[in-house]
Amino acid sequence: MNQDKATGLHTFTIDLTFEEGRRRAEVMAALGPDWDPVAALRSEDEAYALLYSDLDAEQQRTYDLLVAAGVLPGEEPGRAAAH
Repeated sequence: MNQDKATGLHTFTIDLTFEEGRRRAEVMAALGPDWDPVAALRSEDEAYALLYSDLDAEQQRTYDLLVAAGVLPGEEPGRAAAH
């Protein structure tokens, strides 16, 4: 920590690269050796499809409007809402 003589304020630095690496290592450790990212994505896709299945006509119109507006993601691969 250094003090700026003109302002009297103390300055400090944090190595965010190191902290990000540490955070990622902790996430991977928490997921454990049995984590299967492909299976996780497949399950997520299945849950998404189930969530928006069997909509009545009004619900489907609302869903389509929300997808068109970018509020909800569509069904394309790598989907994510635009906003």
